[in-house]
Amino acid sequence: MTRAPFTRETPDVRRAALIEAASRVLAARGVAGASVRTICAEAGVSAGLLRHYFEGVDALVAAAYEATGARIDAALEAAVAAAGSDPRKRLSAYLTASFAPPVLDPDLLATWLAFWSRVKVDPAIAAIHRRTYAGYRARLEELLTACDPRVEARLAAIGLTAVVDGLWLELCLDATVFSPAEAGAIAERLAAGYLK
Repeated sequence: MTRAPFTRETPDVRRAALIEAASRVLAARGVAGASVRTICAEAGVSAGLLRHYFEGVDALVAAAYEATGARIDAALEAAVAAAGSDPRKRLSAYLTASFAPPVLDPDLLATWLAFWSRVKVDPAIAAIHRRTYAGYRARLEELLTACDPRVEARLAAIGLTAVVDGLWLELCLDATVFSPAEAGAIAERLAAGYLK
């Protein structure tokens, strides 16, 4: 691992650099390898700087989880915006964006696995997980209701979230079984069933 040269940056830039470094370390080494020393070496900063911006590694991992969730939300929302104003196309874009870069990424899988491994043992991570998935389901409910106000949006969103997560996971683990287009078609068929 090469160390980046030290430069004076604004607090926001330094904080963001630590969060990005933590995400890279989590993807490469998992939670067990995410030490203050390893993350700071990846970011090219001193250990004292991490403690200046975060209460410790756990707080930094939580911030990395928040940032990763925000990045995925931004990608999903960009797909919806690009789909135009047709409610069905917007729903389709939201569902299928999980099967395209930057969301479909094996490195992202390693990072998510690190976060998920902390959900049951770290209340801060559990709260972020709950909030992140609640936001995803709420957005799906909005998109479903725009397509058909009579739909049982809550249950449909739960089902679609589970299917998209499962397909995304399988694609990241072994992309030889089915294609991203086939994953999107599966999610679309399920969505169509709820909208009948």
